[in-house]
Amino acid sequence: QVQLVESGGGLVQAGGSLRLSCAASGSIVSINAMGWYRQAPGKQRDLVAAITTGGRTNYANSVKGRFTISRDNAKNTVNLQMNSLKPDDTAVYYCNAAILAVGSSWSADYWGQGTQVTVSS
Repeated sequence: QVQLVESGGGLVQAGGSLRLSCAASGSIVSINAMGWYRQAPGKQRDLVAAITTGGRTNYANSVKGRFTISRDNAKNTVNLQMNSLKPDDTAVYYCNAAILAVGSSWSADYWGQGTQVTVSS
């Protein structure tokens, strides 16, 4: 069984910083892309940032220059450093990973439970 566990959300004032972390555990053969999504109330879940095994990154336009995604392949972790936070960044943030699990023939998408990020003005 594979599990993604997030940490690091919370309440911060506009202009502040937060760091989200996500650790994958369980019967893992390999992990491909990892990323962070967010969902604000009444809105769809959108990609925030993603990173490949080789370190290639992709960011939503709204967070470019403010957020940085990184990963540690040896520890099966992915982090999201969020700086210059804005009230519009308020959402539940979800960790996502494409994981090949033991006994599986192909990778599947796994999700964390979500962590709340609230930015006050």
